[in-house]
Amino acid sequence: MLAVFDKSVAKSPEGLQSPQSNSVSAVKDGFLAQHFSSVHPGSVTVNLGTSGLLAYSLHKQNPLLPRLFAVVDDIFCLFQGHLENVANLKQQYGLNKTATEVTIIIEAYRTLRDRGPYPAAQVVRDFQGKFAFILYDSSASTAFIAADADGNVPFAWGTDADGNLVLSDEAEIVTKSCGNSFAPFPKGFFFTTSGGLSSFEHPLNEVKPVPRVDSSGQVCGANFKVDAETKKETTGMPRVGSAANWSNNI
Repeated sequence: MLAVFDKSVAKSPEGLQSPQSNSVSAVKDGFLAQHFSSVHPGSVTVNLGTSGLLAYSLHKQNPLLPRLFAVVDDIFCLFQGHLENVANLKQQYGLNKTATEVTIIIEAYRTLRDRGPYPAAQVVRDFQGKFAFILYDSSASTAFIAADADGNVPFAWGTDADGNLVLSDEAEIVTKSCGNSFAPFPKGFFFTTSGGLSSFEHPLNEVKPVPRVDSSGQVCGANFKVDAETKKETTGMPRVGSAANWSNNI
């Protein structure tokens, strides 16, 4: 799977940007989408206009970590992996028997956005299993991205030459446009448009980047860690219609 988000939708953490990155534009002349299609015959690309793009393929997928894609009410979601507590989540969100992991993620997000005054970290913690997902809400120009605490699904992210955020389950896809400005997406973290990067296991702590150095001594993005010494302020999620909509303030 592949996602490219404009910096207005998902601002890349500064730690991802390496001094000598050799990055190029992921979106100019459809560069990265075309490369993805060449690597994955039969792939599907969804153009999000100025916000970016999503792409996915069922080509050479791991049967134990399948890829799923769904669109519900202008909410787009790419999901890879498997949730172990699907039955409980269906009941929790009032979904029917045919609901899959990807529709559960969409409904969980929509509940947070429209009705839930509780923390996003709590919702992501409820997803038990092996997973990584990328969600984009076109009505609010909001991205919501997460990976499980054990990093069971390969998931990488990076910053291209234009400052766009690039994500994929294949590191090679990310480095094609981001060069050295890339890193594995941190385990047990989620990323949102306005809130940036947070740990869903330790949501009260700040996050700090630790520069990654490759075998040749070059800096390659950063690994992000929980800062055990520093706490941050947290608030509940305002409901839609309140002074501050959650989707703009998470």
